[in-house]
Amino acid sequence: MIKKYLIIILVSFILPLYSLASESVFDKYETNTSDKILNQSTYKINAIDPTLTNNWSAGMYPGLRGANQLIIYTTNYGISTGTNEYGGEAIVKGNRVVELSGADSLIPTDGVVISAHGNAKTWLNKNITVGTKIYVDRENMKVTAVTSSSSYIFQTHEKINEANAIMNYYKNNTPEYNSKIPKDYLMRAKYYLKKAERNTTAVQQYSTLAMDNAKLAMATAIPYKESEVKGIWLRPTNTTESGIISTLDYLKKTGINNVFLETFYHGYTIFPSATMKSYGFTEQNPTFTGIDPLKIWLSEAHKRGIKIHIWFESFYTGNKPLTETSILTVKPEWSNVNFRGIDKPLPVASVSEHNGYFLDPANPDVQIFLTSLITEIIKTYHPDGINLDYIRYPQSVASNYSSYTTSNWGYTQYARDEFKLIYGEDPANLIYGSKMFDNWSNYRRDKITMFIASVSKICRDNKTTLTAVVFPNRGKALETKQQDWVTWSNYNYIDAFTPLFLTCDPKSIKAMIFDMMKEMSPKTKLYAGLFVTFMGGSEEDLIRQIHETRKLNLGGVILFDYAHLQEKYIRLLSTSIFSNPVITVMNAAQKKNNNGKKK
Repeated sequence: MIKKYLIIILVSFILPLYSLASESVFDKYETNTSDKILNQSTYKINAIDPTLTNNWSAGMYPGLRGANQLIIYTTNYGISTGTNEYGGEAIVKGNRVVELSGADSLIPTDGVVISAHGNAKTWLNKNITVGTKIYVDRENMKVTAVTSSSSYIFQTHEKINEANAIMNYYKNNTPEYNSKIPKDYLMRAKYYLKKAERNTTAVQQYSTLAMDNAKLAMATAIPYKESEVKGIWLRPTNTTESGIISTLDYLKKTGINNVFLETFYHGYTIFPSATMKSYGFTEQNPTFTGIDPLKIWLSEAHKRGIKIHIWFESFYTGNKPLTETSILTVKPEWSNVNFRGIDKPLPVASVSEHNGYFLDPANPDVQIFLTSLITEIIKTYHPDGINLDYIRYPQSVASNYSSYTTSNWGYTQYARDEFKLIYGEDPANLIYGSKMFDNWSNYRRDKITMFIASVSKICRDNKTTLTAVVFPNRGKALETKQQDWVTWSNYNYIDAFTPLFLTCDPKSIKAMIFDMMKEMSPKTKLYAGLFVTFMGGSEEDLIRQIHETRKLNLGGVILFDYAHLQEKYIRLLSTSIFSNPVITVMNAAQKKNNNGKKK
């Protein structure tokens, strides 16, 4: 009996302590004088768990997060935020930020995600970091972010623990793994952490030093992998041979071994094209008049052991003003059309795709033109691979919205006539959910697959690798873009997928990769397309995502894109992940010896 009362007393004593230690994001904010506040800021919330009712103006945007908005997502909203790559997000557990992300973040069961775009993103980036405490005032729809000395201590502990876990993973799974360098960085990180904990007036200074060393420990903990594709998507801007050579030398030094060179984009080719000329289209992108950059890129890349893949924007002709010899000026009947645009003058632009124009995949003349252009590239330039992008219809809204049918694309005169000939009904009269609408969806998906099959044959006949940019969520790809990449894989049309992972969250990318691998044929390789650099994520975000791809034994990664490859990313990638440290040291020693001989 005495023991029973002791237990009750003990539990009643512990529970209040636990509740105090586990603050909720929705708790009222009260100043804690024992913790030195370094920054505090409040911002307006546009919606909590957005719907078409409480945030109707964002109805056309992914995740129902509109321009310049700050949104709070709880698990009542769903599994993830579903946002696009143009914002920033903070994952909050309890009431503390445990991770920063870019898009489509998983929503923790014991917290929230703060998602921001435009002006709100600027505020988030300035006032929120890992360790920041968050307080949400539902009544006044405001969020308060408080960064204190304890925030820095928390963040430092997290990074040291993470670096240690990554190092231990490779120690346990990689034969002859050398942990000396990451261990040294970890020792320094722990040294500065102790100084931060003991010196309250210099917490920020010592914590920053500790985190910098932990970051280097993370980077050097992931070993170099010889066989891995280390790629980058690149839109060419150099108009001289020396400029192209300089860029390739820079990429070689970084450790990049595959360049996905944007060759056909916005309806133009970077090289003088006989195919384009034969149709009366602009022969070459005017930026490159007087030079054949593709020829130089291929020649100089191969001298450096770098492969070139033709990044080819299949059915997308860009959002630039149309000129007299633009594809859709000469051939307006090739324009894709959405339901709302059936009676509009051609061509029709897609508002949700930056007012860009698309070609009609159902039109056989469009497919003949594109396959002729690819054949010309392969026969004339002999690239290492073709990387098909925009192999889909323009995106529609999700099917759970009432505007789904009217936001669908493919309602061209050619497609409507052919579908009516096969099925006896005009697709413009179909209602989503009916068996005939399913036939209409399959009709459009099959047109994309037909194109893939044609290009696959051309590539196989010419021993050229074929890869494809796809959206990893198969359900959404089918529903909103008519993209059936599983069929392409099952029929062995594609050598590898280069999916777009539009997130900075390593847990999200792990889940998406795992889902893809369950769906696709084991014969199809997978190179993860990482958007961290484009989204301005941290160096640690990039390291974490590469670590996840290594654990899943993928064939490599491709960074999007060269224009956003800041020096901070290169510095960490070249320490070990993309560059062999042994060869780097040997080359440095050889260079020193050669300089000595010259003297």
